[in-house]
Amino acid sequence: MSARLKTKYLGLELKNPLVASAGPLTGKLETLIKLEENGVAAVVLPSLFEEQIVREEDEINKLYEYGTESFAEAQTYLPEMEEYHTGPDNYLHHLRQAKAALTVPVIASLNGTSTGGWTHYAELMQDAGADALELNIYYLPTHPELTSDDVERRYLSLVAAVRKSVKIPLAVKIGPFFSSLPNMAKRLYDEGADGLVLFNRFIQPDIDLPSLSVQPRLVLSSSDELRLPLRWIAILRSYFDKSLAATTGVHTAEDVIKLVLAGADVAMMTSALLQSGPSLLGTILFGMRSWLDDNEYESVEQMKGSMSQRNIPDPEAFERANYVKTIVSYSTDSE
Repeated sequence: MSARLKTKYLGLELKNPLVASAGPLTGKLETLIKLEENGVAAVVLPSLFEEQIVREEDEINKLYEYGTESFAEAQTYLPEMEEYHTGPDNYLHHLRQAKAALTVPVIASLNGTSTGGWTHYAELMQDAGADALELNIYYLPTHPELTSDDVERRYLSLVAAVRKSVKIPLAVKIGPFFSSLPNMAKRLYDEGADGLVLFNRFIQPDIDLPSLSVQPRLVLSSSDELRLPLRWIAILRSYFDKSLAATTGVHTAEDVIKLVLAGADVAMMTSALLQSGPSLLGTILFGMRSWLDDNEYESVEQMKGSMSQRNIPDPEAFERANYVKTIVSYSTDSE
């Protein structure tokens, strides 16, 4: 009998741990359908950005204000807001289409860094049928007067504001750059997060020498990047029973198996699917079943977290001792 791959994420029952994370493939209905046909268990739509919402509201305000100084009757000629199908409206339309076409859970994504009226769009996503919401906090503090406490409070205030707007499950996608990630995780859970997505992959700028300009540069991930979320999921799973999703560096069945052993509920993929297409999902699922059967696991749930920090014989392997062993090992091998 083949091993059962079912898992639970954000309270949602999933047929396996493979989730297509926010990216170009989840931004198109036709590729969403292909992802489901090839075995994906859930999809995260591309993010709707705070800047998009604020810009649309500014443009609409300009439309409402234009010409109103001429005569009061002009108010009756102003267009209704619904007639302007800009970014946020298109996003909600895509969300409704995805929900109508797919049977797997559809997770909406909202990207922002500050509290404000734009968080109301979390409620609109809920009303459009989203099964859950991923709050993607992409914030880079650059001012020297901004303290770590200021940054953490900003995160917590934003999570609290979005949590207040919706009743559906809420995941928070964060980066690894906190002084104490376990403490920050606890505080995010306390503010209403049902799960964490580790980690936000910050896109780094580059300098273009011919033009002497700063340019964005997107580099797809590799399996080598898996180890950062792997370590922290193994540590966090030892303390929390909330949902944990791994993203960045998920390319193979072995990658997914390692993450589940560490304690991940799901493994999210973008780069690998862009490189190999939706058919990669079937290859990974086959590899997972084969490994579980060969190692006499009956299910994903049985193996989940069995190699978290608390469950392994040498918990220090996920801490500083591992760094020392790695350095010594490399020096010995290179001689």
